[in-house]
Amino acid sequence: MEADAAQNPNPSPVPPPISAYYQTRAEHHAVVSSDWLAHAAAAASFPGADAAAADATAPPPSPGVGGVIEEFNFWRRKPEAAEAVAAIMALAAVIRSSRATTMMELEIELKKASDKLKSWDATSISLSAACDLFMRFVTRTSHLEHEKFDAAKSRLIERGEKFGEISLKARKTIAMLSQDFIYDGCTVLVHGYSRVVLEVLKLAASNRKIFRVLCTEGRPDRTGLRMSNELAALSIPVKVLIDSAVAYSMDEVDMVFVGADGVVESGGIINMMGTYQIALVAHSMNKPVYVAAESYKFARLYPLDQKDMTPAHRPIDFGVPVPTGVEVETSARDYTPPQYLTLLLTDLGVLTPSVVSDELIQLYL
Repeated sequence: MEADAAQNPNPSPVPPPISAYYQTRAEHHAVVSSDWLAHAAAAASFPGADAAAADATAPPPSPGVGGVIEEFNFWRRKPEAAEAVAAIMALAAVIRSSRATTMMELEIELKKASDKLKSWDATSISLSAACDLFMRFVTRTSHLEHEKFDAAKSRLIERGEKFGEISLKARKTIAMLSQDFIYDGCTVLVHGYSRVVLEVLKLAASNRKIFRVLCTEGRPDRTGLRMSNELAALSIPVKVLIDSAVAYSMDEVDMVFVGADGVVESGGIINMMGTYQIALVAHSMNKPVYVAAESYKFARLYPLDQKDMTPAHRPIDFGVPVPTGVEVETSARDYTPPQYLTLLLTDLGVLTPSVVSDELIQLYL
């Protein structure tokens, strides 16, 4: 393949960079309102709901902005910690370890740390959204300006830790809210690997619901194979489909469950490549499409079409050499407009796509 590429008479001058998110996807398989705490408290009553929080033992405080990436990587290496949650926990650590002596200095330090995290992977929607939401959640009130600095900093630390705790429990909350949509005898189609969708199906199986899953292969990184392995380990009947067999198999399907890399202002989603075509086929055959997504993935974006978003690329391996001069599409995700989605199942509640813009206003207000 390298030899063929060397003979290409019109090589691309600058190959598209592979985003850091997809470089680490194989290892990590990674996806703020007053209602969050109530949902998290309800999730905590379920067995195992506190497992993630109990396992989250933080390292010694890092020295402010300089150590935010090290703190982020510490959390990101935890199997169940999403990339966005790792960023939230890293920002909370910045507050704890800050040596600032005024609120202005502390907010500037926090903003620098947030910008540094977002620049770690500029293509990650959830990472950017989580940093923005954290900044809004912990600094949103003007009352902090009138408190003594030590008291105000303690308030920020408390808010940061609360935000992190709620974010860690978001997946459990969504799994609880999704149970009414899965019924005995149903067939669920899933696309690729999504930890929140896996959590939904895992809880349904633990509740002794009888259902089967059709799982797309999820090429080119074949994340669907890992999803099928984990479902099979839970004794859930599962069948793997090649990606091009979605329309062929749709008449067997009762509902589609997908995750999301990001939920945008229109109520649509940006997700793994292939989500859009699955939603199109499901919509044409009157099959509901449910999106399971944590609210820290709600982003202030409004893509107008498939190309109107920051590109993210991933390596493509066809197993055989690509002919000289042939261009390969390496885009990693697509945009699914809201008219093809039925409901969004989030830790803020069950939302219609049209409600998302209102929720975003509340989140960022």
